[in-house]
Amino acid sequence: MKQVRMGIIGAGLRSGIAKNWHDPNGESIVVAAADISEDRLANFKKEINPDAFVTTDYRELLKQEDIDAVAVLSPDFLHEEHAVAALKAGKHVYCEKPLAITVEGCDRIIETANETGKHLMVGFNMRYMSMYQTMKGIVDSGIIGDIKAVWVRHFVGFGGYFYYHDWHGLSRNTTSLLLQKGSHDLDVIHWITGKYTKRVSAFGSLDFFGGDMPNTLTCPECDLKDTCTEYSPHTLTECAFREEIDVEDNNMLIMELEGGIKASYLQCHFTPDYQRNYVFIGTKGRMENSELEGKVYVKTRKSNSWNELSDQTYDIKKEQGSHGGADPKITKDFINLVLHNKQPLTSPVAGRMSVAVGCAATESIRSGGKVMEITKSPVISELLEESK
Repeated sequence: MKQVRMGIIGAGLRSGIAKNWHDPNGESIVVAAADISEDRLANFKKEINPDAFVTTDYRELLKQEDIDAVAVLSPDFLHEEHAVAALKAGKHVYCEKPLAITVEGCDRIIETANETGKHLMVGFNMRYMSMYQTMKGIVDSGIIGDIKAVWVRHFVGFGGYFYYHDWHGLSRNTTSLLLQKGSHDLDVIHWITGKYTKRVSAFGSLDFFGGDMPNTLTCPECDLKDTCTEYSPHTLTECAFREEIDVEDNNMLIMELEGGIKASYLQCHFTPDYQRNYVFIGTKGRMENSELEGKVYVKTRKSNSWNELSDQTYDIKKEQGSHGGADPKITKDFINLVLHNKQPLTSPVAGRMSVAVGCAATESIRSGGKVMEITKSPVISELLEESK
């Protein structure tokens, strides 16, 4: 195979990533898309490939023998169904995070990939962002010593728009936003420390969104649109204060990782600003990022060497492409996986383990902060052993 022929399942907001795969004269081309919305499919043809085969039934897409690989970009609660079906149809699969909304769903996808022998990649684009690759490199260099503590604060400034004006606000669709939104951060904690979470305890609540507004209410037709702080006139327009919303918007999670590392993750969806703040504390120093400044700070403590004589600041260079330049890199990695069997920065097991933490944390929240153990299926345990 010299060129990967791609099909897309889910032509919504995330489908813009397909532009990175559509290179008719290069190593990949997007030849098909499936979505239940004919309007989204029409826009997909306009924006990506006017000659693409489109269908409102993803099963019809999977029947196309000229499709080598499929990108699952559908809503989270459909990832398991779509990824398993694609793998069984003989297609390689790129699946957006989270891999699924249950641990059992993740395990089923991974087991199917193993059974079919097809490649499976999870879309953890934060691993491809310059800031977090820099932080990973700093930790791996040993300059701050052995990691003992991790503190992460996630200010989700557009939380209302992205998560409470559509299907994300319902637990049956997402499990929780600790899983859906937090899966990125939980994975970065695992990736940079090189350790997985063993057990968790969490507290959370629905403190701002939700309420008593009708489930059928949309922003454009609302009498309060001129005074509502969450008024959304376009695209995502369901009322953020409707009765059916049941996903926590204010969460605090404590984790114990392998090797005794202690970590915390705080997530709030009604802050005025948007940023992620990471702190890693080691035996020789401390590292902290500032997304707003585009910097990573390293401070060292006494170590009887030159390291104690100075601190260091890293200025993160801006890159081209969506998600801070991550999307062009992650899409290229998938093609290299399919064509050249080159392993990407992400792994299906990593995808599963972030979901496992999100699910356990959600169960802890909804049972009063109970300490939850992170379980591993026999297949996952075997894969983890192989990766060591």
